[in-house]
Amino acid sequence: MTQSFFDQMRRYDPQAIRQYYRYRPWQAIWRALTIIWLFSGFILSLKWDEWFNQVEANKLKRATQLRQLLTHLGPTYIKVGQALSTRPDLIRKDFLDELTKLQDRLPPFPTPIAFAIIERELDRSIEETYSEISPEPVAAASLGQVYRARLRSGEEVAVKVQRPNLLPVLTLDLYLLRWAASWMTPWLPLNLGHDLTLIVDEFGTKLFEEVDYLNEGRNAEKFAANFQNDPSVKVPLIYWRYSNRHVLTLEWINGYKLTDIPKIRASNLDENRLIEIGVTAGLRQLLEYGFFHADPHPGNLFATPTGQMAYIDFGMMDQLSEDTKETLVDAVVHLVNQDYHELAKDFVKLGFLTPDTDICPIVPALETVLGNALGESVRDFNFKTITDQFAEVMYDYPFRLPAKFALIIRSLVTQEGLALSLNPDFKIIDIAYPYVARRLLTGESPQLRRRLIEVLFKDGKFQWQRLENLIRIARSDTKFDILPTAQLGLQYLLSDEGQPLRRQLILALVEDDRLHTEEVRRLWNLIKDDVKPSQLIGAALGALTGFSSTGALLPSVTPFMPFSFNGPPGRAEHYRS
Repeated sequence: MTQSFFDQMRRYDPQAIRQYYRYRPWQAIWRALTIIWLFSGFILSLKWDEWFNQVEANKLKRATQLRQLLTHLGPTYIKVGQALSTRPDLIRKDFLDELTKLQDRLPPFPTPIAFAIIERELDRSIEETYSEISPEPVAAASLGQVYRARLRSGEEVAVKVQRPNLLPVLTLDLYLLRWAASWMTPWLPLNLGHDLTLIVDEFGTKLFEEVDYLNEGRNAEKFAANFQNDPSVKVPLIYWRYSNRHVLTLEWINGYKLTDIPKIRASNLDENRLIEIGVTAGLRQLLEYGFFHADPHPGNLFATPTGQMAYIDFGMMDQLSEDTKETLVDAVVHLVNQDYHELAKDFVKLGFLTPDTDICPIVPALETVLGNALGESVRDFNFKTITDQFAEVMYDYPFRLPAKFALIIRSLVTQEGLALSLNPDFKIIDIAYPYVARRLLTGESPQLRRRLIEVLFKDGKFQWQRLENLIRIARSDTKFDILPTAQLGLQYLLSDEGQPLRRQLILALVEDDRLHTEEVRRLWNLIKDDVKPSQLIGAALGALTGFSSTGALLPSVTPFMPFSFNGPPGRAEHYRS
C-alpha cells in the first residue's frame, strides 16, 4: 500500500502527504529526532572549538563534518548545501570548498541498480541501447547520477538515472519542513512568515517536477527555443527515444565547471566574458522570456572550450507572467533612479505588500535602507547588501515574501555568488542595469515603449536626467549603438501611437531652462514651416547634444502638424497648444 501511494503521486500534494504521515507518526518523529540530533552535534562541535580555542585547528574537520551531515540527511538538505556553496560572501572558504562537493561528487548508488532502472524504464537491455557506457557514474548529484555513453547510432550522450526510492525521502522532509514553517510563523517579523508554508509548497512543487525527467526534457527544449538565436548559450539535445520519467538521455557536453578557474584560464577563456554571458542569460530568462532556471549552481553550468555557457539541468524551472516581467524591469529602473515612491508601488504589484497597504510611511524607510545599500555609486549594489539592509525593514513594515519570488531570489543570489567565485570584485548591477537600459531604449514591444515613457515622464514633466543616465549606462556596453536605437525611438515617436509623447516632448523642450531662445525659435520655425518631423527632432537633439540637426541619418516619414502654437517665439509659456 505504501509503494502504491508513492507510485500514484505525480504532483506535489501537501494535503495528501499530511494525511499519509498522520497515520505514520513514528516515521515523522524518528526523522525529526535524527535531524535535531545531527545538527545539535554539529553546533556543539563548533561551540567546543570556540571554548577551547581550536577553531583554526579544526576548521577543515568541521567543514567535512557539515558536508557529511547534509549528505547523510539526503536530497532535501543537499539542495540547501548546494545553494550555500555558491555564496563566497556568506560562507567561510573552508566550508565553501566542502559544500562545492555536493554539486556532483556525492556518494553514488550501485551501478547494477542504476542499470536495472535503465532497462526497466526503457524496456530494453543496456547492450541494445548503448554501444558503450561507463562502468561507474561520472557524476552523482542529489536526485540522480550520470553515466557517459554512446548510442548504437553513434552519438555521445549523458545518461541521467534517478536515485531509487526518492519520493518517500522527499515527502517526509517536506512534511516536516511544512510543519516547522507553520510553527515558526509567530516568531518571524510581521508578515515574513505569513506565506512561509506556501514557500515550502513552492519548493515541494519544484522538487516533484525535478524528479520527473520527462518534464525536465520538455523544459530543456523550451529553454533551447528561447535561446536559439543566442550563440553564446548552449543547450544539450534530448533523445526522447531513450528517456522516461526516471531516465533521461541527452547530448554530452564537453566543458569546465565555472568554479574550475585553472582549467578555464588554461583554455584561454575570458572569465569576465563568461560572467557577462551568465548574468545576461539570467536576466533574459527573467525579463524577456519569463521562463527561468531556478537552480543555476556550478554543477549545472559549464564553460565550453569555444566560450559558450552550457546549461545541463532543467529540472527546477519556473514561469513568470507578462505583468511580472514588466514590473521587474520597472523595479530595477526605479531602484537605480532612486524613485522610492514608484518602487513601493512595484512592491505592491509584485505581492511584497498587500494592495491596501499605506505606502507613504514605507517610502522614507526604503529611501534610508536602499539608499545606504546603493552607496555613493550604483556599482556598490549587490544582493548580499540588499538582503542585509532589507531585513531591518521587514521587522517594522508589513512586507511578505511571495512564494513565487523565493525561487527568483534564490536564482539571482546563486548567479551573483557564482560570478563572485570567478571575480570577487564583480557587481551584478554593472551588467543588469545596462541590459535594462538597452531593453527600454530599443523598446521592441509596445509594453516596453510604454514603460520607457513612464520612466522618462514624472508629473507631466520630461526627466532629462533619466534619459541621459539611460543612454550613458547603455553605452557603457561597447556593443550598444546609439543610432539604431535613436531610429527605433524616432519611428515610434513619429507614429500614430507616439502622438501623445510628441506633445509632451515638445512642451518639455520649450520649457526646459537649458534651451536658449534661439534654439526655441528654430523649433518654432520648423513647426511653422511644416517641415519633415525628422528635421524637427534633429533640431531638438542638436539643441540638447550638439549633434547635427540635418536629420540626414533619420528615417524619412510623412510630415505631420500636431501642434498649434499661439504667439511669437519668446518665453516658454507662449508655446502651449
